[in-house]
Amino acid sequence: MSKRAFLYAGQGAQVKGMGKDLYEAFPAFRKAYDEAELDFDLKQLSFIDPEEKLNETRFTQPALVAFATGMTALLREKGILPDYCLGLSLGEYSALEAAGVFSAKTAVELVAYRGRKMEEASKGIESSMAAILGLSEEELEKIVHSAGGEVYLCNLNCPGQIVIGGEKSAVEHASKLALENGAKKAIPLKVSGPFHTPFMESAGEALAEYFQNIEWQEPKCTVLHNVLGRERKEGDPSIPELLKEQVAKPVRMEESLKRLLELGVRDFIEIGPGKTVSGFLKKVAKEEGIEDYRVVSLETKEDVEAFLSTVE
Repeated sequence: MSKRAFLYAGQGAQVKGMGKDLYEAFPAFRKAYDEAELDFDLKQLSFIDPEEKLNETRFTQPALVAFATGMTALLREKGILPDYCLGLSLGEYSALEAAGVFSAKTAVELVAYRGRKMEEASKGIESSMAAILGLSEEELEKIVHSAGGEVYLCNLNCPGQIVIGGEKSAVEHASKLALENGAKKAIPLKVSGPFHTPFMESAGEALAEYFQNIEWQEPKCTVLHNVLGRERKEGDPSIPELLKEQVAKPVRMEESLKRLLELGVRDFIEIGPGKTVSGFLKKVAKEEGIEDYRVVSLETKEDVEAFLSTVE
């Protein structure tokens, strides 16, 4: 039996109506939606989004984590468990919930707080983020340093795709320089703040305080952390410390996916919405010359039923 990893989507994967068919079909999926105590109606936001707030960070984050933890519960009920968990940015909280570090209720309420604090940290900053295609980390690091202003590497997603973020003018200038220095594309992203940059440090401080009220359990399976690009080892910071850092430091997704392949993982279940993380995985696997892996993306009732029919 090959080792299995659950991969969790990050912010940007949200789509109106996500989870509605699953909520109606599978009792195990419902718990996270029904138990979370929030100052808005999570089901209405996710399934209908009447006020079109789903793309606002403080609403996006709990909606995506409710979806992810619901899907995890559904798989758990069927006896499908991960050996490893990895989430993209926000998805790291879903990965930790899957590993039993905290409950689904805690995860959803925690990221609702995280989303609010990230929104607050973004206020008053004219910021942007952009995906730069075709340059290495070293090449882009030099460009960002020479660009002037506050611009940083944010997401090291996969070979040839790195996201930069910071002050809007600095991001635009760095994007221009990147294209002049061989980048294939520089794509502005629709985001509401300079995530995974030092601009988010105040959100990290707020999270550190909030974390003191949470009961942290030992992970039941191995979680790879965005800040490290790998699993925790002796001498590394604690999980709360890593999550505090994560909000203001780059997400090392390419390294994390490479590490999973190194560890012998060949069976991947992507818990969406969307297929962003499996897209990154395919590029990393190709770069590593690995073809003998399987990835299944679960987003809808039909996806789940088709998958379960292959394992039951």
